[in-house]
Amino acid sequence: MEAFTVDDIPLIKPGDDIAAIICQRVGLEDGDVLVIASTIIAKAENELFSLDNITPSARAIGIGKKDGKDPRLVQAVLDRCSECFVESPVMLVQSDRAHVCINSGVDDSNVENDLLADLPRDADASARIIGERVEEITGCRVAVVVTDTNGRAFRLGQTGVAIGLYHATPIYYWRGKKDLFGYEMQISEEAVADEVAAAANLLMGEGSGGNPVVVVRGTSLFTGGKTSACQLYRPDNMDIIKKALRIFKES
Repeated sequence: MEAFTVDDIPLIKPGDDIAAIICQRVGLEDGDVLVIASTIIAKAENELFSLDNITPSARAIGIGKKDGKDPRLVQAVLDRCSECFVESPVMLVQSDRAHVCINSGVDDSNVENDLLADLPRDADASARIIGERVEEITGCRVAVVVTDTNGRAFRLGQTGVAIGLYHATPIYYWRGKKDLFGYEMQISEEAVADEVAAAANLLMGEGSGGNPVVVVRGTSLFTGGKTSACQLYRPDNMDIIKKALRIFKES
């Protein structure tokens, strides 16, 4: 396996053809995985907004006072979530764009003109559009993984995770495989798309790294079938952390 950045990606503007920009800067091969930071996709899709146009509610003002945040930002987070699990000291929410994250995924880093970036509205669709465009330009069949930086329960620090997939295997199921001693494995599930996202994040960097696209080559992540990042999310009725947070909120 090898991973390398696609260099000299310009600052992305609304309407930019990300697939074409990538293909102009790197030679791709069948089975390559394109790992793309969600921020540049949001910028290309014009998922940008200003706090100047937001009027905070009484709830947003109250949370803002507790958390030391601009109540307009709090309102933007509330507007973009289907459920708020924790209000303070951080806002942990179920984003209306699929996954549980801090601040509904609203991002103020690497965005110009005092604007903020939403997550892509449908990251799976974004991945598919880019993947199909790459195939159109190059003739190569590639997988696409759209990433975001997320924290994790019980552990410090953030890591890259997959929030959108195209032709990328989300989970490798080890059930039925044999271990070193011949015993059949029963429950092991490996989140391979998240692992590739995390590996790519090492090369992307945070802050001013300026490397929003990474090619991962030599993995078995590519699949001809239809996949979705939603396959990585634990079903609501099986998510004991969500259940505990709801009980805590109601108590």
